[in-house]
Amino acid sequence: MKKRYRNGEVWDFEHEMVISGLGMGPEVILGLDGGTTSTVCVCIPIVPFTDHLPDPPPLLARAVAGCSNHNSVGETAARETLEQVMAEALSKSGSTRSAVRAVCLAVSGVNHPTDQQRILNWLSAIFPSHVQLFVENDAVAALASGTLGELHGCVLIAGTGTIAYGFTSDRRDARASGAGPILGDWGSGYGIAAQALTAVIRSHDGRGPHTSLVCRILQELDLISPDELIGWTYADPSWARIAALVPVVITCAEAGDQVANKILLDAVQELASSVKAVVRRLELCGKDGEEHFPLVMVGGILEANKRWDIGKEVIACISKDFPGVLPIRPKVEPAIGAALLAWNILMKQSRRDALRS
Repeated sequence: MKKRYRNGEVWDFEHEMVISGLGMGPEVILGLDGGTTSTVCVCIPIVPFTDHLPDPPPLLARAVAGCSNHNSVGETAARETLEQVMAEALSKSGSTRSAVRAVCLAVSGVNHPTDQQRILNWLSAIFPSHVQLFVENDAVAALASGTLGELHGCVLIAGTGTIAYGFTSDRRDARASGAGPILGDWGSGYGIAAQALTAVIRSHDGRGPHTSLVCRILQELDLISPDELIGWTYADPSWARIAALVPVVITCAEAGDQVANKILLDAVQELASSVKAVVRRLELCGKDGEEHFPLVMVGGILEANKRWDIGKEVIACISKDFPGVLPIRPKVEPAIGAALLAWNILMKQSRRDALRS
């Protein structure tokens, strides 16, 4: 299947490689992490299954594109983004689709088996029949990035959106949040910023307390009056555009603004409650609630780069109920986690085949 882009046919480079006698290198795996803000595709070589996976794993190429969440930009635009970023990664690595052994696509917005099957059908029309295809929610790749491809424990993603996702060693899974901003992902970047914008309007109206968020957000957006926020917001209410205001909220909270501080405290409670819900449903902490379990933490909201450390506060809140929580900040990005997940599946298949023979 080919699609036309402004820069020409997305797979034309393969024809040029064949003519030049290139593209016949080692087998590779593509790992994709598709989110509301950006989409990353990595290409890694297949390390022999008899060897230990290097840490960090070898990387042949990396490509970046825009949003691939079909709920945010529509299915056609999401597919075009995904296909373009895969083609770019393969082109950079000097490989073609014939060299691909597996593709693991982990994208936000995959919330039901029908979502998975629809994307699998689309991928199967792009890649040769020998390629193994895996489609997961982006939270699965984020978890795998902290556990080097093993699915066990819980992951909390908090960026533009948020989701908590957990797996047991016998592949039972559970999730909390991740339904998008309309359905209440309040601990997300979008949720934090949307509450801040609401606080500005309420303060301006006289329905809410005075807050420095008014002047700081107006300054950030180069606006004069809070009345202009209405036009700014609805001119382009994309999730990432709203979420970009989170640093302003953190700055105001660090300066002592009580409204901004409460918004962040509420976000901490929301994020922690999502993790707690998953842990309880899967009994990741054991029957007595004391067992250890990994919690992989991913996303800009959780990064420990401010005095007001949201991630640290979330861990403190979770630890009160589940002292066995073991927070992990991944050393590799979720796209590599997706590739490692595919590598682990292929490795286990290879070992099972070896036992049969």
